[in-house]
Amino acid sequence: MNELATTRAAEAAPAARPNLVRINLVGLHTIVRKETRRVVRIWVQTIVPPAITMTLYFIIFGSLVGRRIGQMDGVSYTTFIAPGLIMMAVITNSFANVVSSFFSSKLMLHLEEMLVAPLAHSTIVLGFVAGGVVRGLLVAALVVVVALFFTDLHVVHPLVTVTTIVLTAVVFSTAGLFNAIFARSFDDISIIPTFVLTPLTYLGGVFFSTSLLPPFWQKLALVNPILYMVNAFRYGMLGKSDIPIGWAYAIMVGFAAALFAAVLVMLHRGTGVRS
Repeated sequence: MNELATTRAAEAAPAARPNLVRINLVGLHTIVRKETRRVVRIWVQTIVPPAITMTLYFIIFGSLVGRRIGQMDGVSYTTFIAPGLIMMAVITNSFANVVSSFFSSKLMLHLEEMLVAPLAHSTIVLGFVAGGVVRGLLVAALVVVVALFFTDLHVVHPLVTVTTIVLTAVVFSTAGLFNAIFARSFDDISIIPTFVLTPLTYLGGVFFSTSLLPPFWQKLALVNPILYMVNAFRYGMLGKSDIPIGWAYAIMVGFAAALFAAVLVMLHRGTGVRS
């Protein structure tokens, strides 16, 4: 009788609830590790090409063109463009890493496995974004090493420098995820980098100071969010900026929050995932 009562009590007892916090922490760690290993494993494709590209920029714009320009904002032209080139590498590589990785997960049906697992959508988003940030920071570190061969860089405001580069990597990693959700083919993941990111980056103060522009174009340039990121990073490294730093942080945090929320809503609705 005692054994029968014990058995019935065990059957009546509710099943142990899974520890969702632990599950999501393990899931986040797994996604971040996968994304990081992907970046490191194919380093010839993810790390080396940006360094070669930025070396050519330093040679052509810094050494050759820079000799004719001389100084800009009180520093040599090569020193002036160095922060902008570092940010250019962070923007393009953070975006490219997430958009390609997430779209591949959709294509290979890995994403469906994650969506049916007891993982929060925020965990999936954070995992992919972290992978983009890792690649962006690795490329930035390598570009800094390249820049040191052409000019002397001294970080004036370390906190501004670090927070700006991390926030920028977060913004464009999340933007890459946004693009990948809508993408239906590999052609779709190249549209935004080609027709949106590249023009905005070149017009974002990487190679010039907005003080050189006519008043109308100075006002128009303020619409470009990359201008704020480049100038905030230049302020962190050189102590010089064309825009208020407070506005730059507001733009970066605002874009990061808006994109993160938009991506979560789309994943919840199954946008780009469910046929």
